[in-house]
Amino acid sequence: MNYAWYQSYETGIPHTIDVNQYSSIVDVIESSFQKFRNNESFYCMGKCYTYGELDILTRKFASYLQNDLKLQKGDRVALMMPNILQYPIALFGVLRAGMIAVNVNPLYTVRELEHQLKDSGAKAIVIFENSCHVLEKCLANTPIQHVLTTQIGDMLNFPKSMIVNLVIKKVKKMVPDWNIPSAKSFKTVLFNADASDYRRPELKLEDIAFLQYTGGTTGVSKGAVLTHKNIVANIIQAKAWIKNFIKEGEETIITPLPLYHIFSLTANCFVFATVGAKNILITNPRDMPGFIKEMKKHKFTAFTGVNTLFNGLMANPDFETVDFSSLRLTLGGGMAVQRSVAEKWKKVTGVPLIEAYGLTETSPAACINPMTLKDYNGKIGLPISSTEIVIKDDDGNDVPQGEVGEICIRGPQVMQGYWNRPEETANVMTSDGYFKTGDMGNMDENGFFQIVDRKKDMILVSGFNVYPNEVEEVVCSHPKVFECAAVGVPDEKSGELVKIFVVKKDESLTEEELRKFCKENFTGYKNPRFVEFRKELPKTNVGKILRRELRDAEIKRMKG
Repeated sequence: MNYAWYQSYETGIPHTIDVNQYSSIVDVIESSFQKFRNNESFYCMGKCYTYGELDILTRKFASYLQNDLKLQKGDRVALMMPNILQYPIALFGVLRAGMIAVNVNPLYTVRELEHQLKDSGAKAIVIFENSCHVLEKCLANTPIQHVLTTQIGDMLNFPKSMIVNLVIKKVKKMVPDWNIPSAKSFKTVLFNADASDYRRPELKLEDIAFLQYTGGTTGVSKGAVLTHKNIVANIIQAKAWIKNFIKEGEETIITPLPLYHIFSLTANCFVFATVGAKNILITNPRDMPGFIKEMKKHKFTAFTGVNTLFNGLMANPDFETVDFSSLRLTLGGGMAVQRSVAEKWKKVTGVPLIEAYGLTETSPAACINPMTLKDYNGKIGLPISSTEIVIKDDDGNDVPQGEVGEICIRGPQVMQGYWNRPEETANVMTSDGYFKTGDMGNMDENGFFQIVDRKKDMILVSGFNVYPNEVEEVVCSHPKVFECAAVGVPDEKSGELVKIFVVKKDESLTEEELRKFCKENFTGYKNPRFVEFRKELPKTNVGKILRRELRDAEIKRMKG
């Protein structure tokens, strides 16, 4: 079919991709190991491994899983670490052994961790020591048979490895006491393993590669079943989209988003590995001064992040002293990019902030704006190669071009379903293979899609739809506002009313001043009725503002 978005494709971008050029993700990464053997791969805290060294280390870990732990193809292995060198080694090792990776947020509570380990049926876990006290409290209730622990500095050169671990444990006291007698050291088993004992399993594109759990911002965390085909397809799609903007063997990408998150996993860990890029792992991006100090050490060419991260960086005066002369590509996803943030990013860095859109269930990329885009356009972009998107109403009918409805996606990157949840899967998949995203949006005449908001976050005021994204974007355009979250709160008369939670950029901002600004910029039903100032807003591990948490707390407060 000749879809509307094809007319807006840049020259050279194919309408479709051939996913069969690789047999698995392992085929993709092993190609990079061979092609870029002497190039630097992952860097963290002063230590960097080449692709050749990574090849040997990941083969050793795969061998250990196969021969020492006797795990079989298809067994699940959980990975619970921040951005440290151990993560890509463990991840690639798990995949090369033919096993299924289960990424776990290191900030999980006991309840959340127990749920994910039980739900996935993971038999082994690689976990950094800072989270071991959480695992200890639920280990007996999970199917985990093997625990491999690591300290943040373990893969660094001596004596820095010892110093980093000592400071984290004894000085900063970031490692709570824990006791898991059966635990083994990841570093010890890795260096004692024999790479020659590794046996490459026969893998097909249809085999499962990941159980990638959803963030849980709209309900219970569910495991999206992503096959080798899903991830390989998205790697090829994304690479085709950015190929004119990247140079093989010459890229250095800043990686602040955790690699266990689907955006960073596919984009930074896999896509940039296929071009022999150097990944600069930022272990603690919330330490903005430390983050900026690390950025100054590198001539980086690419950067991925979310709106709150970009905003936080630019709020630090030192950010403007960073050298952006080599930067060519900035990609924003994971949440809506706000105009004020995008415009300031370009002003400071000289490079446009390109917005992309995807979900855990789509591996993740579904739409990306053209790389040649000069300025923020308020759109999530065009459907990428081999991706079909339709806008449907509540009855499942396609809506006319330009009208708002639910964004539904079909393509080789769309998940197989939710792990052991057939009813949940049936709720989000149509009979003809489209995934119902829960995001409300529309398409313009040139094939560009725009997100209006999450279906479940939409506020209904006297029968009128109010989209939090719109409210937040306008409020954040006030020069004294740093961050904002808008939610609907119950009201007997109107059904719901708009409440905003605001973090000040300038302490002189008053409620009266903000209310006047809102009155000037919103029609009556959109105008926030309630304003609450906060020091910070609750967020997920990748910086998404948790509107649901704010809304639930507000409802509880009103009832109690």
